[in-house]
Amino acid sequence: MDERQIRHILLLSGGKDSTALAIYMRDHHPEIEMEYVFCDTHKELNETYEYLSRIEAYLGKSITRLSSGLGERGFDHHLRLRRGYLPSPAQRWCTQKLKIEPFEDYIKDDQVCLYVGIRADEHREGYISTKPNITAVYPFKDDGITKSDVLRILDDAGIGLPSYYAWRTRSGCYFCFFQRRIEWVGLMENHPTLFAEAKRYEKPEEGFTWTQSESLNDLGRPERIEQIKREEAVRKMQAAKRRRPKTLAQAFTGDFDDDDEHACLICQL
Repeated sequence: MDERQIRHILLLSGGKDSTALAIYMRDHHPEIEMEYVFCDTHKELNETYEYLSRIEAYLGKSITRLSSGLGERGFDHHLRLRRGYLPSPAQRWCTQKLKIEPFEDYIKDDQVCLYVGIRADEHREGYISTKPNITAVYPFKDDGITKSDVLRILDDAGIGLPSYYAWRTRSGCYFCFFQRRIEWVGLMENHPTLFAEAKRYEKPEEGFTWTQSESLNDLGRPERIEQIKREEAVRKMQAAKRRRPKTLAQAFTGDFDDDDEHACLICQL
């Protein structure tokens, strides 16, 4: 295959790893004509869109925004087709319909090198698409780039972390079912309107809730919020005791905020 016929595409999620990879590839491989793509669900946080604008300014290149369509073909459309059955870890139809399919429609049958931001210190493989014309490449794995390197890349570029990392560990839809309960609390405290919108999607009487065995209405009660915060403090303390610090920052702060290895890569990286 003629190299000139291969498209080089880097999928951005609005998260730290894909952003750092975009910076890394631009700085270390300027000879590659890279396309930057973001699959927009229209259910993202405003902070995600702000972060994408900062990325575009640094790269000096536009990010192509792909969409499954507003209204008639978006999340609400697919939810109606499933009679209100919310996506879940066992039924990730949102990833397929709002992320993977728009991307596959965009590339059609072109030969594509897809650049994936899985780090060298992660033990997982990156499922994005099974199309035979897509070849996934992992520059961070190949070059030994770890989480501390990613943070340094973002800091050196002056981009830093997305502001939502102050209370949330992942990019993606504001109602992502992979959120921990403490992150739902963070959504309620930082974006009460979005929390209320997420709550309206639930049908607890039919078993359709974002978190297993608990509705957002119950989760949002003051006494439950205090309980969640206490449990999160205990979880962090126990995690710090189980692990030896690898960096001075971890030694002084006890921050071992590991990434969730089970979340959808196309949304999270």
